[in-house]
Amino acid sequence: MSGPRLRLLREPLGLVRGLQAFFSIFAFATVGGYGGAVSFRISCFGQSNVTVTAPFAYPFRLNEATFSPSLTGLCNGTWPRDLHLVGDFSSSARFFVAVAVLAFLASMAALGLYLGYLHLYRGAGGRLPLLDLVATVALSFLWLVSSSAWAKALGDVKTSTAASLPGCPQLNVTCSPAGVTPMGSLNVSVIFGFLNLLLWVGSSWFVYKETEFHRPAPPAATPTA
Repeated sequence: MSGPRLRLLREPLGLVRGLQAFFSIFAFATVGGYGGAVSFRISCFGQSNVTVTAPFAYPFRLNEATFSPSLTGLCNGTWPRDLHLVGDFSSSARFFVAVAVLAFLASMAALGLYLGYLHLYRGAGGRLPLLDLVATVALSFLWLVSSSAWAKALGDVKTSTAASLPGCPQLNVTCSPAGVTPMGSLNVSVIFGFLNLLLWVGSSWFVYKETEFHRPAPPAATPTA
């Protein structure tokens, strides 16, 4: 790759695209790679304590997370059926991850276009920069919606996993929380989401400068005598 093309990576147009690809990876990795669990310690009169655990992970269908070992065999049938966590937050989580993956692919495609075909990009009569601007604005909007939706869903996930175990307290039965897996990486994912939003909104200015709307109009030709 020639020197002038590599220098584009140090210019705002190319540098921001590289940052977008980099931070979008962290956005979907912190959500898609998360796995946790909720645990309770159950004490029944005349029986040894038992710890039950409900694991959960992306895409955060908590209503499918079942406590193990089964509560139906504990405390003389206090719980007639298996218990699940509450809530299905898969739509927000999947939307956030899908936007992050789409943003990664779009930023890499744009970066490849800049590095390999910059002469065509700037010499296509303004069509390619205009399409680039439309895609950049659209992805900025998707980052805003998906990050906001995921931030709300994450708050609901924390509320659901912090709730008490249904069926407690009862006579001769004591349920106490035994711990929830920390969600620090999920908090970071929200930060990455809004950081990507800022990057895409900021890059729209640099793409706009490549369009014909920003370029000065060519001087009018003077008639010859």
